[in-house]
Amino acid sequence: MSKTFVASHSGARISPTKARPVIDLVRGRPVQEALSLLEYEPRRAAPMIRKVIRSAMANASNDLDVNLGDLVVVDARIDGGGLLQGRRRWRPRARGQAMPIRKQVSHIKVTLAEVGEE
Repeated sequence: MSKTFVASHSGARISPTKARPVIDLVRGRPVQEALSLLEYEPRRAAPMIRKVIRSAMANASNDLDVNLGDLVVVDARIDGGGLLQGRRRWRPRARGQAMPIRKQVSHIKVTLAEVGEE
């Protein structure tokens, strides 16, 4: 069984619905191809995901038995985090009501595994 290497970024200040299409681009791809795709991706989630992939590669580089060229993104997910409602700012709503301004955060988690001839 191959080893897995995990890295995560909790509390990323981006909505999960905006970041999920970007993470779908790299799931199942080799690491170098995923990083080159994210380098030219214009959406705001791309640098955050690229940084998490690089962190997982750094975790893998601590293991001397692993060839970094054989790493593949086997699992990449973006889960919804809590809501930032800082300083209780309000947005006007229907019939004179006021609702708090809700800012979503995401948890980015990437798992790399070595795929080669076994």
